[in-house]
Amino acid sequence: MKIGILATGITPDELIDDFGSYAYMFEQLFGALDSGFEFETFDVREGDFPAAADVCDGWVITGSKFNVYQNLDWMVRLKQLILEIHKVRKPMVGICFGHQIVAEAFGGKVDKYEGGWGVGLHTYQLCGDKPWLDKESPSFTINAMHQDQVIEKPEAAEVVAESDFCRYAALNYDDLILTFQAHPEFSISYEYQLVQARRGDVIPEQYTDPGLAGLREHGAMAESLRVGRWMEAFLKQGL
Repeated sequence: MKIGILATGITPDELIDDFGSYAYMFEQLFGALDSGFEFETFDVREGDFPAAADVCDGWVITGSKFNVYQNLDWMVRLKQLILEIHKVRKPMVGICFGHQIVAEAFGGKVDKYEGGWGVGLHTYQLCGDKPWLDKESPSFTINAMHQDQVIEKPEAAEVVAESDFCRYAALNYDDLILTFQAHPEFSISYEYQLVQARRGDVIPEQYTDPGLAGLREHGAMAESLRVGRWMEAFLKQGL
């Protein structure tokens, strides 16, 4: 199964040598699951778009430093591609920025959250029951890194996971698109170094310091592989 990765961002310069690109992190996550996926990356920020919505069997949209409400030319084009992928019924997964731009493509609204930044480990409650979800636990914990979030849910979206901090933490569109606000592809070591690098200058210490403490004390709680299995099952369900 060929997965097209729509790269909307890149790892910060000071961390990319050690951790690779965001697209590479997804390849590593699915590789750890022996998914058998093949990958092709399209850097949509640079105008590198696929020739058609069905050139890959499934799609992944990465995170990004950009804000979806900037509505840059490549974002407008990406929203159109999202709708085309949905129309041809190819499965897609969106993460963080990917989660947000899918919501905007379907008529939702994204903005800065009045509750501030979400960093470090966050726990979310699952809503409902889906064949691509397991029943190990009614909640899951993964790394978060965002200030923006979906504040108005598209009518077409079904809530898959929620928390007090993030009401629309995961959304499902017709069992064809699955999106998460948080980052299953981020390792604990990457998240820790990213938060450290952004401490003070980009993200106020009132958010970074509790996040760093939680990563030190509870890093073993992260369930990246579990969420990765959900995404793998979701992408494979049409086969």
